[in-house]
Amino acid sequence: MTSNETLNIYRPEDVLGYIPHLLGYWPQDSLVAITMQEKTFGATLRVDLPTSNSPRVRAAFAEYVRNHLLADEQADGVVLALYDSAGWDDGSVVCRAMPVLVALQQALETVGLCVREAWLVGDDYWRSAFCTDADCCPVPGLPVEQIRNGRINAEMVYRGSSVGSSPQSRVDPPRLARPGKPHGGVLEAELKFEGQFTGAWRSRLCLDAVMDAWLQILDRPWARGESTPDGAGEVQGFEGPAADELVGFLRASLAVPPWRDAIMVMAAAGVRSAKAGAEAFNLFDENVSPSLPFDPLELGLRAGHDPSDRPETAFGTGRGGGLAGQPEMPQPSLDSGHGGLFSYGEVLLGVQPGIPDWQLLDALQRVLSFLSFDEEESEAAAAALTLQGWIAWCKGSGSFAHACLDRALAVNPGYRLAELLDEILGQGTVSGWARRPDSAWGTHVAGRK
Repeated sequence: MTSNETLNIYRPEDVLGYIPHLLGYWPQDSLVAITMQEKTFGATLRVDLPTSNSPRVRAAFAEYVRNHLLADEQADGVVLALYDSAGWDDGSVVCRAMPVLVALQQALETVGLCVREAWLVGDDYWRSAFCTDADCCPVPGLPVEQIRNGRINAEMVYRGSSVGSSPQSRVDPPRLARPGKPHGGVLEAELKFEGQFTGAWRSRLCLDAVMDAWLQILDRPWARGESTPDGAGEVQGFEGPAADELVGFLRASLAVPPWRDAIMVMAAAGVRSAKAGAEAFNLFDENVSPSLPFDPLELGLRAGHDPSDRPETAFGTGRGGGLAGQPEMPQPSLDSGHGGLFSYGEVLLGVQPGIPDWQLLDALQRVLSFLSFDEEESEAAAAALTLQGWIAWCKGSGSFAHACLDRALAVNPGYRLAELLDEILGQGTVSGWARRPDSAWGTHVAGRK
């Protein structure tokens, strides 16, 4: 098999070694379904296993999976991986899984999707779900190290991909924020910038400068995944004496809802769409002072650079509380973009652009996880966690998205953008990008050199 012309996949261990890199974590108590177009992988879906094994629940679960896989109109088959940690010692995992897999087979066959293969994966063992040959699939199963130490896993790691903790993990939960609390220097800088932004948030010049600042940060090596922020909490990648000022500046900018939304759209669809959307919402007030309320040079950044000059690699809003005096943004229009410009609504739902700038979205997700702290309850933390949740949802990772949004609403109950996205997830909506093989994040991961 091939995956989007970049990975050669021949054996079951290859497929199963690829799945954690598609999702970003090793699944637990999950079904992962991957559509096939002849010998090429298509769309990927991960869902929690049903909590009941009753025929009614199984049928509803199979219908849900089938309806989502239908988004890949070119698919002619499906492979399934069922992750379950129980029942391996006595082989009962097979008996428990088979009714679910049979229900899926029957539901998928009604729409012309043949289940090519299905596997069961546990903490220590894995096996084919349909194999009855004890020599091939002995009880309790084959060692899971065959997957973890396999060729595809090694190749993906070499390409820069990594596998994090599952959102369901209680032993080593994924890190959504930095440990502890923001220290005094960061909070002092954040408060200063909040005051400066209050009178300037409708300035066209100020939004340009804020987006340029974010682009400069997102272009730094550690944001691109080329190095890692220091685990002790030092701002690696925010070098120099302006580190606290810069972190405070970025946090304060996220507390301005129109800027937060512009940063989100900019990362996915480019600066021009972000600016056009702000214009469409009548954000700008030409009577605002034409001078910047902050000096980029004091933050260790370039000054006077137009972010629109950055080459855009993407082709073709949320609302929340904010600083005093800032109104809620209206519900975005879902009108189609023209001339390479896309509306905030289209970007929010992952409809446009045709392929988002996954490299920039990955960088934004890394930076956001560095701007919030576990032991804080603040507007900035809620914004950072919510945008992380949105990016996770765009990638097709509903579990990570839920974890981020739950945390955002815990630190800032009623945060509007988190509530909106949580409602979208609650309806079972899958991001438009995740539904299309050519635009899915997994395609971007597989294509990284």
